Amino acid sequence: MADGLSADLVGTEFAPATVSWTDRDVMLYALGVGSQTETELDFLYEGHGPKVLPTYAVIPGMKAMGSINKYVSLPIARMLHGEQGITLHRPIPPSGEFTLQGRISEIWDKGEGKAAVIGVTSDCSDSNGLLFSTHSTLFLIGGGGFGGERGPSTSKTNLPPDRAPDHEITQHIGKDQGALYRLSGDRVALHIDPEFARKAGYDKPFAHGLCTFGFVGRAALSALCGGNPAQFKSFSGRFAERVEFEDAVTTKIWVTAPGVAIVQSANQHGKVVLSQARVEFAST
Repeated sequence: MADGLSADLVGTEFAPATVSWTDRDVMLYALGVGSQTETELDFLYEGHGPKVLPTYAVIPGMKAMGSINKYVSLPIARMLHGEQGITLHRPIPPSGEFTLQGRISEIWDKGEGKAAVIGVTSDCSDSNGLLFSTHSTLFLIGGGGFGGERGPSTSKTNLPPDRAPDHEITQHIGKDQGALYRLSGDRVALHIDPEFARKAGYDKPFAHGLCTFGFVGRAALSALCGGNPAQFKSFSGRFAERVEFEDAVTTKIWVTAPGVAIVQSANQHGKVVLSQARVEFAST
């Protein structure tokens, strides 16, 4: 178990933090999640704005996740990013200064010898009001058994319908994608340092979960919104399996209602890497 982990922490609000970014930051992020000049120049060129990928919200949202360590001692080698969600209240501007308010939204005890689940929610706002919200869950391997509630079962939520997808997009993860993506702020050594990865119990570095989230978000933005961030409302999903550098990730999208789609992504071997995913978008 982690030192200090308790269900009593639910509702704890972190001190408000000031976050900022520039057009350079959002363009570097777009490169980090695979944007291409041939088809996505608006996200890579300041002469076109630039537009900002909706999944950029996870970058400032990471600051809220990091605040957990002020309340609980969490060994990074036993931490897994379980789920990620974003809700956009309006398009993210390419630069500015903002206020981030984070809180611990849930803590679940999966049992002695099993995982503990810690949820963090953050709201980012400026003088015009709420800009976006993020929600992340972290799985602490072996962290259960502290006496908390088990939490709800979500294993049957956002499952793909039994029919062919409406959209199918394959993207290739570059061999140096981790080195590029980490420049947006997620500098966990697990995703670049072979020695660190081995000490953490893995055979080699692999892609950041949030990098995969960005790739899949790009696929959904293209298929459902014609690349227009103003039409992208929310995106959530569960990290089901790690993605290796040089993998080919195929994202399948089922539109299940006006403005709602279920999403699932798998690697070239058919192993699902992002599951139980859902996108909400402006229906035309």
